Amino acid sequence: MPVDPHDFLEVDSLLATEERDIRDTVRAFAQAELAPYVADWYEQGTLPDDLGPKLGKLGLLGMHLDGYGCAGLSATAYGVACRELEAVDSGLRSFVSVQGSLAMYAIHRWGTDAHKDEWLPRMAGGELLGCFGLTEPDAGSDPGSMRTRARRDGDDWVLNGSKMWITNGTLAAVAIVWAQTDEGIRGFVVPTDAKGFHADKIQRKLSLRASVTAELSFDDLRLPGDAVFPEVRGLKGPLSCLNEARYGILWGAVGAARACYEEALAYSLERQQFGRPLAAFQLTQKKLAEMAIAVNNASLAAVQIGRLKDAGRLDPAQVSYGKLGNVRAAIEVARTARTMLGGAGITLDHSVMRHMNNLETVLTYEGTEEMHTLSIGAALTGERAFR
Repeated sequence: MPVDPHDFLEVDSLLATEERDIRDTVRAFAQAELAPYVADWYEQGTLPDDLGPKLGKLGLLGMHLDGYGCAGLSATAYGVACRELEAVDSGLRSFVSVQGSLAMYAIHRWGTDAHKDEWLPRMAGGELLGCFGLTEPDAGSDPGSMRTRARRDGDDWVLNGSKMWITNGTLAAVAIVWAQTDEGIRGFVVPTDAKGFHADKIQRKLSLRASVTAELSFDDLRLPGDAVFPEVRGLKGPLSCLNEARYGILWGAVGAARACYEEALAYSLERQQFGRPLAAFQLTQKKLAEMAIAVNNASLAAVQIGRLKDAGRLDPAQVSYGKLGNVRAAIEVARTARTMLGGAGITLDHSVMRHMNNLETVLTYEGTEEMHTLSIGAALTGERAFR
């Protein structure tokens, strides 16, 4: 039997039946409902208003969480869904990641029963969107130096400060905001219609344009005492959420890489030069072979990391391994694919440069290359090169 150029090592044969069913369902939805329109969304820097309800109806929002209208599926199934969404665009996977792995996960893991009852069912259905406020203009890789602060005032909390690069910030009905307090860093459930909450859309982005990004600011925003997550203090809370999101990214990067490789393969078989298809030239075949290896290796890494997560044995350094390695591989595949399409590769008629631009952001957010490299280094040596 000849090998399948779209799954050279038959990686998807490692998926369980339910995981393959999710692959097929999400891929069909993504190709029918998202792919035909994503270039326009990217060009316009926007997303459709009905995206949340559509994804909620499909069961993709918080799909790896239990209860409250969430599907309670495996981590691997969630990863497969992220892969199929990012095969269309990183912004679409980001939308799902922020909703499910950051905002919903934070409430599900650290919130009170009242928080969960109030927010999670409507967030799972896409009726309400959430965002996650950790990064600040001067506190990216070093979140412990955040300046946003919450102080007690009687039974209430008063919040002041700002957050930067917040996905879904202008769309959200609820924001999970992390702030310094006299008791250490704590998390707050903040309704975005509260007085003193402001969200401004960040314009003129050259990457991740099919995603809404905002700056949040809080001006003497008063919250009731029960708005705070009751148990967690310090960076343990936000970092646990980031680890969930990074897991989805390492799967999503496989989708972006696969999409670029497949487009380059199809183009090279159709495009004629010197009386032959591009695919008949040695240098083209070398590029395709290297891309196929990168895509399949990244896919294998994602499946293994998914199995470790489902078994409860996943270490954060292994997530760093997947995020760093898979995104790095994906961006090289995208760049190579762009060269193979020539001038056509720079237009929105093709996906490769859109993916390439998006991956420049994916490479940085949820932990930069440098931080993930040092996380792996610490796991290898037992020595931390950063505080």
